[in-house]
Amino acid sequence: MTRATSPASPQQIDFDQQPFLAIWEVTQACDLACVHCRASAQPNRAPNELSTEEGKQLIDQIAALKVPVFVLTGGDPIKRPDLFELIAHARQVGVRVSLTPSATPLLTREIVFRLKDAGLARMAVSMDGACAETHDAFRGMSGSFARTLEALKWANEAGLPTQINTTFSRRNIGELDAIVALMDQMKIALWSVFFLVPTGRGKLDDLLNATEFEQIFARLHAVAKTASFDIKTTEAQHYRRYLLEQRAADRRAGVAELPSHKLPLGTVDTIGRAPKGLNDGKGFLFISHTGEVYPSGFLPFSGGSIRKQPLAAIYRESPLFRQLRDTKYLEGKCGACEFNQLCGGSRSRAYALTGNPFAEEPCCIHIPRGYDPATVPHAAPRLHVLQGA
Repeated sequence: MTRATSPASPQQIDFDQQPFLAIWEVTQACDLACVHCRASAQPNRAPNELSTEEGKQLIDQIAALKVPVFVLTGGDPIKRPDLFELIAHARQVGVRVSLTPSATPLLTREIVFRLKDAGLARMAVSMDGACAETHDAFRGMSGSFARTLEALKWANEAGLPTQINTTFSRRNIGELDAIVALMDQMKIALWSVFFLVPTGRGKLDDLLNATEFEQIFARLHAVAKTASFDIKTTEAQHYRRYLLEQRAADRRAGVAELPSHKLPLGTVDTIGRAPKGLNDGKGFLFISHTGEVYPSGFLPFSGGSIRKQPLAAIYRESPLFRQLRDTKYLEGKCGACEFNQLCGGSRSRAYALTGNPFAEEPCCIHIPRGYDPATVPHAAPRLHVLQGA
């Protein structure tokens, strides 16, 4: 097959035409029982998962779209016996693949080296506590913390770049400083910090409030100035707003700016110029194990199925994705916010808490300049459109 040409940089991508990040949930099967699991994963694979051939066709479409970042997730991707074949196919057609395996006994040193040999570009493992007690309770399996540390060691031996994913919630916010200290000891390329969306097994009682989000933002910003790894956030789009505010404050105080390579992807290009920010359905898409295409794994509205339509057509043309990319549909504070092109708030969390994907971000402390709730128009409900009626 013809190798895909080099993908565009984040600043060159037109999010109306091309996603920056695509995630394929290759299976929902997993032996863990994580308390926040978006998929409510079960031990056994579903019979209607995309087949190997369908998976290769999907990868070909990812290559044609020139998607810069492509992630295989689950469930636990290692549950698929054709995983190495799919990764090798992606390498053949020029798609750079990252993988998020579960830290179970299935993740062995041999598997890690096979993943590297197949062409995997990066392996991401989860670490949701600073100690085994917290992490293993989070993941629902004793020994998961130790297996995570082993997997990172094996990946370093294999020369496979790694990242750590951490989901912050009420269960581990008390260990924030200890988790940061632990990250400093890890040989990783990226720390990806997730903020809970209460869906699947994720519980509303575990959701942090807006002030606690800001506290984590402050800690991440401080860490990013000296860390050897990059930091990005997931479902905390308003970290970009926080970062720009802090950079402005640092300039006024004469403090050295954060190096550009440390900034969250899609946040800023050069000083004073901010491109559109990644968001659910806006530079981002999620393909389920059955081929349904969602704007996010946390937002349960499908734009279509790759078993019926090309991936590009779904992303570019479905009313769901088109509306999510258009800030005129945002309501409340997000609709009035001066940062809504850069941020836009978590559409997934807005839906999870209000039933309206266009509602304001529930966990943002920022008040837009001159904001008066009484004068901000609220768009008519559009759930009937998003549901395909």
